[in-house]
Amino acid sequence: MIKAELSSRRNVLRGGLAAACSLLIPATLLGCNAKQSEPATSAAPAEPAAPATAATPGKVTQASVQYQAQPKGGLKCGECMHFNAESSTCKLVDGPISLDGWCSLWSKKT
Repeated sequence: MIKAELSSRRNVLRGGLAAACSLLIPATLLGCNAKQSEPATSAAPAEPAAPATAATPGKVTQASVQYQAQPKGGLKCGECMHFNAESSTCKLVDGPISLDGWCSLWSKKT
């Protein structure tokens, strides 16, 4: 009797978990696009972005990676593995890059 009761509870819990996940995952994915269209707000005015011209071959434009000249949450280009301090450039992003800048491709130096 107890074994059948435990088995039944497990099935109910598994079904509930599956139902919850099937409802939450699509809602989470739909919310991702909404965040991208929200305007960015910051305390300091951002430097104007580079003109929307074609990027150097092998590099992306600053606008396409949401580049900004100020840090974001303490993350700075100067601490990114893609930043070249000698030339103030990035291995992945076209144009001049600020030591204190940030973009969505930021990755901590290892």
